[in-house]
Amino acid sequence: MSKKVICFGEILWDVFPGGEKIGGAPLNIALRLKSLGIATTIVSKVGKDQLGKRLIDFIHQQGIGTEYIQQDAQFETGKVNVTLDQNGAASYEIAYPAAWDKIDLVSTLEEEVAQADLFLFGSLVTRDVVSKKSLLSLLKKASFKVFDVNLRAPHYSQTLIEDLMQKADLIKFNDEELAEISKAMGSQEKSLEKQLRFISVKTNTPKVCVTKGGDGALLLLNDQLYDQKGFPIKVVDTVGAGDSFLATLLEGILTNKAPEIALENACAMGAMVASSTGANPKITPEELHHFIKASK
Repeated sequence: MSKKVICFGEILWDVFPGGEKIGGAPLNIALRLKSLGIATTIVSKVGKDQLGKRLIDFIHQQGIGTEYIQQDAQFETGKVNVTLDQNGAASYEIAYPAAWDKIDLVSTLEEEVAQADLFLFGSLVTRDVVSKKSLLSLLKKASFKVFDVNLRAPHYSQTLIEDLMQKADLIKFNDEELAEISKAMGSQEKSLEKQLRFISVKTNTPKVCVTKGGDGALLLLNDQLYDQKGFPIKVVDTVGAGDSFLATLLEGILTNKAPEIALENACAMGAMVASSTGANPKITPEELHHFIKASK
């Protein structure tokens, strides 16, 4: 039976020096999941403007469910100014308020979430009380909840992050996020493995993952640690690499792949995205397999 994922949160336009590209972590994840054969629906809101119409049209063309993308006459479609440093690492200036800050709760959506195999959310969408309230209601209905931490200062608080982690069944960090959050919770540990185990125990979450940039990732599953080295590539930009990593990992979990294979695929996909321009380059499963094989 086919799996179904619902991704909740921001859909927006990343504004680069060279032009605009479609983005938002939940949407990036949804697009990659769909390319890997997982049926996906996005829950968000756009403005009643040209940028919003283009977003909905694009998402529909990709075969992703758009029935829960709301439209708002008062607030504009979200935009983020993206700056890349000389190493391709991105920093973000996120306009507020945007339409995706005002996602309303719909009763039929609660039913959809209850029936889905996986419900994905991040921390950024909780910066406004409207979307935050809707998310917290939906989390009560979801059977398998994935928290993509995705810290974007100043749009989060430690208290909020800890509350969301307690509600999750799987948490994904990058290494900087893991270090910051575990330290704020009282951990004295320096190694990523011990920080992961600390978070897992503190939040009662059996599935925790951390990416290490070009050095790969660690995955803790039910007290078993999996360690995947990075793939050597020339970084073009890092935008969306973590999103594609997570989407590929989730595809592996949903299709019951061995954890080490799911993690290897995820790291490879993240590397391929980082070696391309933008958050959502086209990468087929065949191209992913070939990349992994060529790297051995």
